[in-house]
Amino acid sequence: MTEKALIITPTFNELDNITKLIPQLLSKHESIEVLVVDDNSPDGTGNYVEELSKTNSRVHVLHRPQKMGLGTAYIAGFKYALQHDYDYIFEMDADFSHDPKEIPNFLNAIKTHDLVLGSRYKNGVNVINWPMSRLLLSYFANIYTRVITGLHTHDATGGFKCFRRSVLEAINLDTIKSNGYAFQIEMTFKAFKKGFNIGEIPIVFVDRVMGKSKMSKKIVREAVIMVWKLRLRSVFRIL
Repeated sequence: MTEKALIITPTFNELDNITKLIPQLLSKHESIEVLVVDDNSPDGTGNYVEELSKTNSRVHVLHRPQKMGLGTAYIAGFKYALQHDYDYIFEMDADFSHDPKEIPNFLNAIKTHDLVLGSRYKNGVNVINWPMSRLLLSYFANIYTRVITGLHTHDATGGFKCFRRSVLEAINLDTIKSNGYAFQIEMTFKAFKKGFNIGEIPIVFVDRVMGKSKMSKKIVREAVIMVWKLRLRSVFRIL
């Protein structure tokens, strides 16, 4: 791989995880770089990455003044990636629920696709340590999304994915206002409607061991409403 890849990971109080995650990501290929988008973590996550970036040119950080949401963190990261001429751009959680060992599989799949999704449901159900209520919510949310939007994916709500830069260039990032599940659905749907080739690779999702989940009822409600907004915008061709 001669192209440059950037792995974007948003953080808020992820110091214990990020100190272990960055070395693992950089070890996967010499062309991989990491961008941490930190929302002023009280535990010093952003400061740690800032210091690391001074001695490692493959590590970068964007500091934000406060918690501003997952979607806006990724949009900031996407804009950074486009400005700095990266060819492949990843979304990835910082809490090890997304296994760094999957990175080479994404890089292989992106050779023949424009967007690659890490799917928890492509080959059965591959989720570890979730309570049954959350698993059922996630599983049926994806069925609901497929039915309403027409997406042909098994896992539209997942946050482990890789874009070609051409996909992000084709989407007006300033129009993306959603967060959480809704953000993931919206980005994939817009890529789908623009005719990009979307692929899925199976992954195993392991719920975080350290730190606190950011899931909330607000995130779920936003996703429920978003799929109908996307459907209507598509019908009226205002995507």
